Amino acid sequence: MKYQNVGGGDSAVIDGHWLGSARRVTSPNANERPAGEISAVVLHGISLPPGEFGGDAIERLFTNTLDPDGHPAFAAIASLRVSAHLLIRRDGECVQFVPFDRRAWHAGESRWLDERLPRQGKSLIQRQRQLREGLNDFTVGIELEGTDEIPYREAQYRALARVLGALMQRYPAISSARITSHAHIAPLRKTDPGPAFDWAYLRRCLAEIV
Repeated sequence: MKYQNVGGGDSAVIDGHWLGSARRVTSPNANERPAGEISAVVLHGISLPPGEFGGDAIERLFTNTLDPDGHPAFAAIASLRVSAHLLIRRDGECVQFVPFDRRAWHAGESRWLDERLPRQGKSLIQRQRQLREGLNDFTVGIELEGTDEIPYREAQYRALARVLGALMQRYPAISSARITSHAHIAPLRKTDPGPAFDWAYLRRCLAEIV
């Protein structure tokens, strides 16, 4: 079954847990979600080599084919087994590595104070607050090609908004309030997508299509 967000010709379609408009580069770094939950999104920033854009180094990292001798920065990371569901490049191109119903290895050691609607039998005005770990279990990981300091591009915000709109329709547990950052869930380890990422602008883009 296909799921499409409300953006007319500017929409994104998810078919069988794959984004139809994305180029597929399948990563082996994925496994089953332990509870089948898909309820939040984590945004990341990445550039390889650091501060450089373009090329295939990110794709090679996520497919375990990065040459450790290809750049001085690669030696320390080539043996990592990591992935994300999606990469959004500087021109807005989407590359999907893992289907959304599988667990991508993007968040690492992470914690998040999850606020969700209470279970049946509790007052609707109450909310559950639960400190959750292992965010790979229930999140979609989206990498934006960029750095903490260099502004992200218009095409990336537009592509990201379309993807988020499609995800929220396909997986109703995801809402705009359940979109977070790598920096927020791992503040002692990570800073991405960094101060260069304009959250207010993303919300405006998202409001236009949902």
